[in-house]
Amino acid sequence: MNFLQNLEDSLYKGFIDQNKSSSERYKPTLLINNAKTNEHVLNSLVEELDHCESFIFSVAFITESGLATLKSHFLDLHQKGVKGRILTSTFLNFNQPKVFKELLKLTNVEVRLSGMKGFHSKGYIFSHKTHQTLIVGSSNLTAQALKVNYEWNVKLSSHENGDLVHHFKDQFEEVWDESQVLTPEWIAEYEKSYVPTDFRREVGQVAELPEAYPRNPLKEAVEVKPNKMQQVALREIQAVREAGHDKGLVVSATGTGKTYLSAFDVRSFAPKRMLFIVHREQILQKAKSDFMQILGGMEKDFGILSGSSRQTDARYLFATIQTISKESTLKQLDPEAFDYILIDEVHKAGAKSYLKVIEHFKPQFLMGMTATPERTDDFNIYELFDYNVAYEIRLQEAMEEDMLCPFHYYGVTDVEYEEGVIDEATAFAKLITNERVDHILDKILYYGHSGEKVRGLMFCSRKDEALQLSVEFNKRGLRTTALTGDHSQEERLRQVELLKSEQLDYILTVDIFNEGIDIPSVNQVVMLRQTQSSIIFIQQLGRGLRKHNSKEFVTIIDFIGNYKNNYLIPVALSGDRSQNKDNIRRRMKDTSYIKGISTVNFEAIAKNRVFSAIKRSNLTDMKLLRDAYIELKNRIGHIPQLQDFIQHNSIDPLVIVQKYQNYYRFLLKLKELDPVLSAYEDQVITMLSLEILSGKRKHEILLLDLLIKQSIVSLEEYQNCLQENNCYIDNETLASVKRILDLSFYNIGLQKKYGEKPLVLTDNEGNFKLHEQLQNRLESNFIFKEMVIDLIASALELSKHYTCEQPLTLYKKYTRKDACRLLNWDNDESSTMYGYKTKHGTCPIFVTYHKNDEVESSVAYNEEFINQEIFKWSTRSNRTLSSREVQTIINAEQNNIDLHLFIKKDNDEGGDFYYLGKAVPDQNAVEQSTMQDKNDKTIPVVHMNLMLENSVESKLFYYIGSAEN
Repeated sequence: MNFLQNLEDSLYKGFIDQNKSSSERYKPTLLINNAKTNEHVLNSLVEELDHCESFIFSVAFITESGLATLKSHFLDLHQKGVKGRILTSTFLNFNQPKVFKELLKLTNVEVRLSGMKGFHSKGYIFSHKTHQTLIVGSSNLTAQALKVNYEWNVKLSSHENGDLVHHFKDQFEEVWDESQVLTPEWIAEYEKSYVPTDFRREVGQVAELPEAYPRNPLKEAVEVKPNKMQQVALREIQAVREAGHDKGLVVSATGTGKTYLSAFDVRSFAPKRMLFIVHREQILQKAKSDFMQILGGMEKDFGILSGSSRQTDARYLFATIQTISKESTLKQLDPEAFDYILIDEVHKAGAKSYLKVIEHFKPQFLMGMTATPERTDDFNIYELFDYNVAYEIRLQEAMEEDMLCPFHYYGVTDVEYEEGVIDEATAFAKLITNERVDHILDKILYYGHSGEKVRGLMFCSRKDEALQLSVEFNKRGLRTTALTGDHSQEERLRQVELLKSEQLDYILTVDIFNEGIDIPSVNQVVMLRQTQSSIIFIQQLGRGLRKHNSKEFVTIIDFIGNYKNNYLIPVALSGDRSQNKDNIRRRMKDTSYIKGISTVNFEAIAKNRVFSAIKRSNLTDMKLLRDAYIELKNRIGHIPQLQDFIQHNSIDPLVIVQKYQNYYRFLLKLKELDPVLSAYEDQVITMLSLEILSGKRKHEILLLDLLIKQSIVSLEEYQNCLQENNCYIDNETLASVKRILDLSFYNIGLQKKYGEKPLVLTDNEGNFKLHEQLQNRLESNFIFKEMVIDLIASALELSKHYTCEQPLTLYKKYTRKDACRLLNWDNDESSTMYGYKTKHGTCPIFVTYHKNDEVESSVAYNEEFINQEIFKWSTRSNRTLSSREVQTIINAEQNNIDLHLFIKKDNDEGGDFYYLGKAVPDQNAVEQSTMQDKNDKTIPVVHMNLMLENSVESKLFYYIGSAEN
């Protein structure tokens, strides 16, 4: 089917009959922003932009943040030689002078300004090889319009000769020819006369900032209302107290208002005396000021206990841990002096000084607050608070609630020398070359910052790098300083004040600003070091996430070299701790987990480096799994079940069982459990772990769940259960379920591995029951039964990722064995399936899209997407048009055979393939050709176009087709 036919069918479907079968790619589409479904106008804009040959934008309004969402894409297009044009205006003085300066940075984009009165257009046109795409509607080039606002835009595809797109282009060219070229001189004149309109949206503030609340010089309590997060947190904290607990832990991302939250709770608790403990003296005054604002009262009610002040009689005492932990100080303070104690940054409480203070006092309630409860010193913060997590909000949730400053993250390419790309072993001399310094300056200038003046933090990999880079930047006109652990606290504070007051452009540091520093006006964070830890990555990113009225967003520029831990970047940004490589790859190709107007962007080369790191990484290394296990165990206070890993978004249970066969063996390896299972019990657990846990078919799980609860299940009961769970029911599937659970589906080797005996039997009446030996073991070994119940419950939870209304779920991953099972084959024939096999009215086809160089030429034939609906496929070599298996596939529809297409990007994705749905051969595009085998012998092969029933989703289509390393 050619492009014109596809387009014609799509237009018919869009404008005449919605029931018409057509290509999804070209059909007219309404583009909206929908946070629930992760739909954004920006997604379509980026997709078209990344794959076009040229583009034109006609947009009245442009904001810095809107432009920031596309900057890395414009740069990638520049590298490919793709150019574009943007037509805008000064209508209503909406566009600020700075946004015009940012537009001038786009070297492959020509910008002009229309002088037309009332210029208010909002249209985007993209030229492709075969067609033109037009997006027109209500969205200007602003981050709010592209990601958040309720907008209506229509996306239309047109042949290059189409009248509609020509009409738009003609209109564009007419205005373009009469418009003024954007130049530095024009911007200078515009700045002189520019007066911002009074409707411009003011940047919101967060409760953490004192300026967010009116100051009251009389120190009377002001009725300040908690924000949405704080209201929920206060209810949860109160619930902990009402349950009889005297301790509570609050986990809250940096910048979400922990200080005000604690003040609100103190106001609610109304203690006779309160103690607030911090780890640095400079935090005391701000904390005291915030509490005064919320609580009100006399000045003398609020006191400081530090090296320079000892106001220990104050009702509300704010103390440093260094001072209050001294033996001489504690002796002067009654253990019951304070009925409410708060500890800020409580993840440090494993230190002797903190434990000493905690053991001394006997408050009615102890609250701990931290953004990062995870520890690397094996101290269990959760245990310290009796496992009472009163409230938790992490980065992703905080962004969704608009509690933090939006950010635009750019993974950019670090400099490459003849010897290779910067990596962990790069010598110091290479880190400070003129070439690298110029490269860094180019990137930070191009990606820029919100607001007029930059206030930036740069995190370096080593002290000497920070010191020397600062020298080099200063030579080039920047105002920077380097701070390391060798500098005094006073010097650090002095330089921070210089940054805040715009007397410095950047502070370069190593790790001393990861936490404990509050510079809300920071508008650019530059990462010049490898990502060693997702915790540290988030801490450093968080330095710019506090809201401030001087910025609309913060720019994060991350220089990505060939670091082995690059894979931690998508892990940190998404909060995904599953250790599942496939999940991490998905986070790279789909960043919709970032809510609001924030965006995550990678330059093409930088993206390849991250994918390479994912490929090389060993995410099932015992140390990584052990650390994640201990972290979860510390949090819940007991040996976790598989359900706990799912509930707390920890390791994917499938990662554990794929390496250790079952969770029981993993616990034995950790020495967390003594051997408590018999060989047979271990085999049953292994079968359930490897075959049922994934949840790919719910039918077996539901039957096992029923059989654990009652000894016999009738066929009618089972069918009713399937019906209640919206699962498809047919005789072939019921027979397949029996073969799985009586093990007859598996080969002899797997049957032995799984205990040889059936798990489930059926009697003469068709009733299901557990095998006698299995039933006996469940009744006699409580631990075994708990493990089986846990496996079934976990499988039910994981099954939520799959539909139960049909055998296979689009875009989920399956192995060849999964296909045999889910397509109701009698036996597992995956070992002889190879690329495809026809049986039982089905033909699963498995394709590795990017074949390795060492693959023999006889199987390395060209297979590729023609578009999102058509896949060019080849049979096995040495096949002709007259071959029986080829004729069977060509005439699949007439033979009532369903072709199912499965594709994986490359062999590094293991044995799992994405399911792309059913397909039918285009009988007009079947051809026989020849190829050379390894002996240079000419052999026949048949090629055909498979027309997919479902258009492949765009992100997956481009991910599979792209050639990332």
